[in-house]
Amino acid sequence: MSQAESQPAKLARLLVGGGVLVAPGVFNPISAIIAVRVGFKALYFSGGGFANSLGLPDLGVTTLTEVATEVGRISRVVDVPIIVDVDTGFGEALNVARTVRELELAGAAAVHLEDQVMPKKCGHLPNKEVVEIEEMVKKILAAVKARKRGLLIVARTDARAVEGFDAAVERARVYVRAGADMIFPEALESEGEFREFAKKVDAPLLANMTEFGKTPYISVSRFQEMGYRVVIFPMTAFRVMLRAVERAYAELYSRGTQAGLLDVMMSREEVYRLIDYYSYEKEDASLAGQAKELMRTVHNS
Repeated sequence: MSQAESQPAKLARLLVGGGVLVAPGVFNPISAIIAVRVGFKALYFSGGGFANSLGLPDLGVTTLTEVATEVGRISRVVDVPIIVDVDTGFGEALNVARTVRELELAGAAAVHLEDQVMPKKCGHLPNKEVVEIEEMVKKILAAVKARKRGLLIVARTDARAVEGFDAAVERARVYVRAGADMIFPEALESEGEFREFAKKVDAPLLANMTEFGKTPYISVSRFQEMGYRVVIFPMTAFRVMLRAVERAYAELYSRGTQAGLLDVMMSREEVYRLIDYYSYEKEDASLAGQAKELMRTVHNS
């Protein structure tokens, strides 16, 4: 029997298959199931979305255990590669090695590490700080050495807003030499910068198409033309969900009934199909039948 393709291997295959891979942000198992059902071939576990879903800011305050646990839950219900945001790696180089091992066990296909000083910030906020290049290199070396199942290592640099565009390019080149499989230039400020970065950095590139940030809205097709291999939309679905939840609660509070919301709901039947509810009923009935048959043979023996 042939061994199933690992998620890192699947992601690597998708990256060399031509075109651009779009990975929407997910933050729990049900959001991941919906994204896959829509048709996405890879997912992005958003650190910001996950932290916000816990009522926390995106300041690196979630823990390795929390992230690995949630990624494990997601990987058990979908069969597509997951790129995981691990912020600054939950510590120094030795901590990064532990992070890589735990995320491999959780079923991740890739992790991305950023070169910010803790407490890190959303990459599109002001007053960020970045660590010295050598410190980030140590983390990348540790990540590459620690992986046992082919986990891809994505190095994110936040240097554009701190040290300038040229410094971000230089950092990216060094990170590639340290062993990073992909580069994530955060918060570039124009399509021209994305294009120039792609010309100057010889590595697979990931683009972050978030909302309300420093990057203008650029389409997936434009990123593909510029040579980017992955485009993530980390917070899009999460922000839309929050607005929908807010409106639903406001409707309940003001009207005292959900009748006006029925047309925008997913029905009970649709939810059941989404989570494969009926397969659980079928399995339960099958086990009950087997138990009954076993007891019949016991009584007749």
